[in-house]
Amino acid sequence: MQNTYFVDGVRTPFGKAGEKGVYWNTRADDLVVKAMIGLLDRNQSVPKDAIDDVAIAATTQTGDQGLTIGRTSAILAGLPNSVPGFAIDRMCAGAMTAVTMIGSAIGIGAYDLVLAGGVEHMGRHPMGGDADPNPRFIAEKLVNPDALNMGNTAEKIHDRYPVLTKERADAFAVQSQKRAAAAYEKNYIQQDLVSVSATTPEGLRVVDKDELLRPDSTVEGMKDLKTPFRANGKVTAGNASPLTDGATISLLAGDQAVKQYGLKPRMKMVTFAFAGVEPEIMGIGPIPATEKALKKAGLSISDIGLFEINEAFAVQVLSFLEHFKIADDDARVNAWGGAIAFGHPLASSGVRLMNQLSRQFEMRPDVRYGITTMCIGLGMGGTVIWENENYDGKKN
Repeated sequence: MQNTYFVDGVRTPFGKAGEKGVYWNTRADDLVVKAMIGLLDRNQSVPKDAIDDVAIAATTQTGDQGLTIGRTSAILAGLPNSVPGFAIDRMCAGAMTAVTMIGSAIGIGAYDLVLAGGVEHMGRHPMGGDADPNPRFIAEKLVNPDALNMGNTAEKIHDRYPVLTKERADAFAVQSQKRAAAAYEKNYIQQDLVSVSATTPEGLRVVDKDELLRPDSTVEGMKDLKTPFRANGKVTAGNASPLTDGATISLLAGDQAVKQYGLKPRMKMVTFAFAGVEPEIMGIGPIPATEKALKKAGLSISDIGLFEINEAFAVQVLSFLEHFKIADDDARVNAWGGAIAFGHPLASSGVRLMNQLSRQFEMRPDVRYGITTMCIGLGMGGTVIWENENYDGKKN
């Protein structure tokens, strides 16, 4: 048995999905390969042949996201043929699941060094585009039809919890944009971005910044946006994450590898949990997942000093904050902005959360524990509890 550490993580800048997006002519596997090469380049002390496995998540595993993308991307990134790889899918929590699954292999001593991440090219592969849901879901009323549309599930949360108003959702979304802009201004985000050369109608372009940031967002400007999922609804393009392309990758290590290669981990995995909820309100999934993880770790919510909560929809985050009695503007929550600002390329987002948490840990030695958590399509939630390797025991 050994500890599992998050040593380093990078991502591509996230781009707008679709023909007008910067990655429209870029393959999904090339995105994850760019990220992988960038990560390996800045961790030169790690021999490529010492990597035990590569886990890459994708929600839609077809075309340039298919063919066991963990293995193919490893080969394309120049790893030796001796390094295996595999693909994994848990919708939005794909990269998170890649980290927890392959990180667990480190924990039992089966592995020492691994790469884990995710990619989603939502422009090439729209969510659910090739899916063929079993007719029993509807015929036998196993799943509410609304569960098959993520926007409808967000509207359902607003319905169930009237205290989670559109005004609160809009205000939270603006806060996310402002915090992301401030983090960019301080160069917090760029330190873990790997630039990508992309072919666009205007020619070759170096992408070194997230494409979908809207720092000038205002609550007033969001007030009259269309509600595409329901007439007179509450979910808009302003208070939801946009459709996005991008890739992430992380380097995980156990005690033995940390010592052997002189690595400096940013954080240690404490425990994790996944939980299921009613599919039609999948956004509340992080609540039971977090309660389950806290119980496993013997901690309470008051022990958590930093939160990275995926902003699939503002109302989803608000439901978590309301449950745990945390203020909407709490500085511990998504301090550098979230998916509403950066984008949410489904299976890759889990490692973005980990990147941001681990960097905040470096700046906050007074904080011992933090969590990364996210809702997952078809009614699930996932939470990972992390311990700050820079904690100095002087918790304020």
